[in-house]
Amino acid sequence: MLHLIIANKNYSSWSLRPWLAMKVAGIAFEETLISLDASDFTARVTAVSGAGKVPVLIDGDVRIWESLAILEYLAEKFPAAALWPGDSAARAHARAIAAEMHAGFTPLRRQLPMNMWRPVLPRQLDADAKANVARIDSIWTDCRARFGAGGPFLYGAFGAADAMYAPVVSRFHTYAVEVSVAARDYMRAVMALPAWNEWRHAALREPWVLPHDEVDWPAVKRE
Repeated sequence: MLHLIIANKNYSSWSLRPWLAMKVAGIAFEETLISLDASDFTARVTAVSGAGKVPVLIDGDVRIWESLAILEYLAEKFPAAALWPGDSAARAHARAIAAEMHAGFTPLRRQLPMNMWRPVLPRQLDADAKANVARIDSIWTDCRARFGAGGPFLYGAFGAADAMYAPVVSRFHTYAVEVSVAARDYMRAVMALPAWNEWRHAALREPWVLPHDEVDWPAVKRE
């Protein structure tokens, strides 16, 4: 069986992506969670991935790290899951926006760390983070208008691109970021997924507190 190594469900945005994709697609896997503040975190993860970072997918002798690479591997191994759109133009577009998410939006990541247990409260953003929000809103709105006729997600059915943007849905929700009606409807669809709520409920029960991901520190605001 596939084995996915992840970190804290409250904080680890990179871990959420393949986990959510596999759950929604019905791909069976075992998971191991290692808290980011564990004293042996680097040693344990480096033992299965030279990068020393999560997530890591283990499939027999195969080791895949980086969330986007894991999604590509899953798409090849489980073609029936249709993690990428069937239409070639839509598929190319989905890969482009997934890669853009993987490589970019640093100001947004820095100013709005994923934190699922924080109550919904706004946070002031600088100009660079606001530009990131506008770009993501534009991506979601364009995808829904051009490719979303078959369902409530970016390309109709839930897929790899949605998994890549799922942590942003969490961030926008947690920090009460203002977005367009189309973007808000998309966020509601993602947050209505049973898999989303499974992850979130587990996150709310976690004991670990990571100060650098708590924007209200030294206060820790929890639902």
